[in-house]
Amino acid sequence: MNLPFAASGRSSVGIEWELQLLDADSGDLRQAAETVLAGVAGPDGRPHPHVHPELLVNTVEVVSGVCRTVADAAADLQRAVDDLRVVTDPLRIELASAGSHPFARPAYQRVTNRERYATLIDRTRWWGRQMLLYGVHVHVGIEDRAKVLPIMQALLTRFAHLQSLAASSPFWGGEATGYASNRAMMFQQLPTAGVPYQFDRWEDLESYVDDMTRTGVIDTFSELRWDIRPSPALGTIEVRVCDAATNLQELRATSALTHCLVEHYSEMLDRGEGLPTAPRWFVMENKWRSARYGMDAILIRDAGGDEELVTDTVASMLVELEPVAERLGCVEDLGLVQQILDDGASYQRQLRISENADLDAVVSSLVAEMRAGRPL
Repeated sequence: MNLPFAASGRSSVGIEWELQLLDADSGDLRQAAETVLAGVAGPDGRPHPHVHPELLVNTVEVVSGVCRTVADAAADLQRAVDDLRVVTDPLRIELASAGSHPFARPAYQRVTNRERYATLIDRTRWWGRQMLLYGVHVHVGIEDRAKVLPIMQALLTRFAHLQSLAASSPFWGGEATGYASNRAMMFQQLPTAGVPYQFDRWEDLESYVDDMTRTGVIDTFSELRWDIRPSPALGTIEVRVCDAATNLQELRATSALTHCLVEHYSEMLDRGEGLPTAPRWFVMENKWRSARYGMDAILIRDAGGDEELVTDTVASMLVELEPVAERLGCVEDLGLVQQILDDGASYQRQLRISENADLDAVVSSLVAEMRAGRPL
């Protein structure tokens, strides 16, 4: 199968952020996406360019345009959120986000009436109905298809660090799971989700896609729901490993780190340097450790099996990537990662609240952080 890779501006960036629609009184999810999407549509009925439907009708996704900087992309998202609030506030719907809802029950959620979603649920059955999950997807433009697979392999040596920083799903169906990111464990139950295969040649990826298509595993490339994947139609690498951020500030932080990592590895290739890689078994172990322990995870740093606390590795990454951030215009955004290192990630805040209050208070904190645009 020929899999063309679209032209794309180097290190252009776009961000997708999945949001929960909550009842302002109960804090539970509202099945109101159809009403909300109709409310933000243009006068001619055209859909809002930066607000999209998702799998479940308790969800809307806000998306940026193709931007030069993370700050520009974040501004697009904030404008989309502002547009949504014009519709949701009168309906007593609150916007919030996190990798999961603290107490909502998957069995009660309705699926958006689209054929591709119906097909997914029909095939995956019980596991598909558990996908009460929310994420952030960051697209970074790649100007040369030959760079895509090496950069993806290099990102797999650091994607668990991103997952730890973004972890925001410690609860599932009203219970504390013991995981920082329960979303990571749930989402990989879909047959084409989770850690991607590591291909050395584009032709190998094309052969894989051909096999998956010919045998009916997928109908389109977009059904490969890997934690990191190429997006051939857009000419990007799409990093999908992060739980949904509970606020815009932390979204900017993890998006900037993603943006800088991709450009850093691209620059290494320009200099003729080899990129870091790790065997699949280390990558899989890091994903699990990160999901389980979050900011306290001790991750495998390299192919040699050296280990280091995630926060120590990230602190070193911030120093290494600062010159890249200057070139990408995201020094301030990347600097926000330090606040996560200093104060903790969302899952830690949620757990602290739950120690002294019920899960309604956790939901209230998610709503408050969304409105404040920063961790509280």
